[in-house]
Amino acid sequence: MEIGTKIKRLRLKNGLTQEELGKRTDLSKGFISQLERDMNSPSIETFFTLLEVLGTTPKDFFADEHDVKIVYSPSDHTAHIDEDAGYEVEWLIPTSNEKEMEPVYLTLRAQGEFKNFEPSSAETFIYVLEGQVLLQIGDHRYVAATGDSIYYEASDHHQLINDFDGISEMIIVTTQSYL
Repeated sequence: MEIGTKIKRLRLKNGLTQEELGKRTDLSKGFISQLERDMNSPSIETFFTLLEVLGTTPKDFFADEHDVKIVYSPSDHTAHIDEDAGYEVEWLIPTSNEKEMEPVYLTLRAQGEFKNFEPSSAETFIYVLEGQVLLQIGDHRYVAATGDSIYYEASDHHQLINDFDGISEMIIVTTQSYL
């Protein structure tokens, strides 16, 4: 196992420069650079400090990357149906609330409405598979039909409404909100 390569991958995933990681761990930029190129090794205490700053545990750090689940089948999905509002949302990745993105499959019945969301720093992508939807963002309204894509920053109140006499279906991918 190349410890340095994994540390670099985690550093980049956390959006840190070598200098920033060094400051947070009381290590020099040069030490971090050599560590990432597997030219030196940290003490156990330094290693645990690095892992803490990088947001992982020794167990997760040393887990075999081939054991990480990559493909998810329908049996992995979880769904929630709101009969009153007229929608069904299906989470396509069971741990998506722990990830940067949250992909869902949304079905809106005729006159169905997905919940009204508060403003956040999230970004949202929607691909309409079938039907037609109305997206209300603040005071603005946008209509998208089968095959259309939508992309917006969720910085205002927003809601999806079925704008079709039948069922509308879509794939939605939302980034995590950090507000």
